[in-house]
Amino acid sequence: MDPTTDNAGHTGDAAGARASLEALRAEIAKAVVGQDPAVTGLVVALLCRGHVLLEGVPGVAKTLLVRTLAAALDLGTKRVQFTPDLMPSDVTGSLVYDTRTAQFSFQPGPVFTNLLLADEINRTPPKTQSSLLEAMEERQVTVDGTPRPLPEPFLVIATQNPVEYEGTYPLPEAQLDRFLLKLTIPLPSRQDEIDVLTRHAAGFDPRDLRAAGVRPVAGPADLNAARAAIAKTTVSPEIAAYVVDLCRATRESPSLTLGVSPRGATALLSTSRAWAWLTGRDYVIPDDVKALALPTLRHRVQLRPEAEMEGVTADSVINAILTHVPVPR
Repeated sequence: MDPTTDNAGHTGDAAGARASLEALRAEIAKAVVGQDPAVTGLVVALLCRGHVLLEGVPGVAKTLLVRTLAAALDLGTKRVQFTPDLMPSDVTGSLVYDTRTAQFSFQPGPVFTNLLLADEINRTPPKTQSSLLEAMEERQVTVDGTPRPLPEPFLVIATQNPVEYEGTYPLPEAQLDRFLLKLTIPLPSRQDEIDVLTRHAAGFDPRDLRAAGVRPVAGPADLNAARAAIAKTTVSPEIAAYVVDLCRATRESPSLTLGVSPRGATALLSTSRAWAWLTGRDYVIPDDVKALALPTLRHRVQLRPEAEMEGVTADSVINAILTHVPVPR
């Protein structure tokens, strides 16, 4: 196969890649109703080679969204249900003794895929949560001293229930910072919920995406072409300074005990460039930064207990900062 062509038959020029990725929204809508912001966020994460934390109550189609995204991108996907008794080896894989050869062989875990859905990640203890750290940061898994590379592209999409639910283990700050974006999945509007029920009444089966008409409309070649184009997207010194000023303002906020780290500033710049390219520009403007500020930064800050008791949220603090930090002209 030509290296610039993928299994879906897509060649990998930048203009074609943008058109293919824009077609993702319509393709995913065949199975998932009313989650356009989450779809856009997942595409941005793939373009930036980052990972995503999805937060929402059970039953809002988080798993279906990931499965449909994988089908529309012609990528492999696996799902791990995180439970209190899940072991790290259940995620990464382990050495298995083969009685026929009298040797140990490596049995890959579900992490060896393109899109890993880590379902309800905050229901498992920190020891197992941390098993994903090396995979997310180094894109490899080390078992018995031997590093094993993960497939490309590789994206962890972790879902979590809201932290106030019982039986959850909040993710530590160091691991939260490894996620490029935190996307919130809201309950559907009344009309969207009616559409969901209408589809099910007409015979829609969420386990059979092909019957729903979902087909690959983009693929790895499109992602590679898009990443190459995004790397050429211009960032002016004024935009870079604006990103830094926003992040520094979080460190000085009286409502926060923890502000955004330099890694967070780098992440915001990266997601802003991807969004600028997706919207058809080869340069970043302040509106791109504002559009991605909430999903990129909301999980990188920590509220003071007294602010939390007063009803302050991470989103409200970031929105206030976006209002007060001067925008470059």
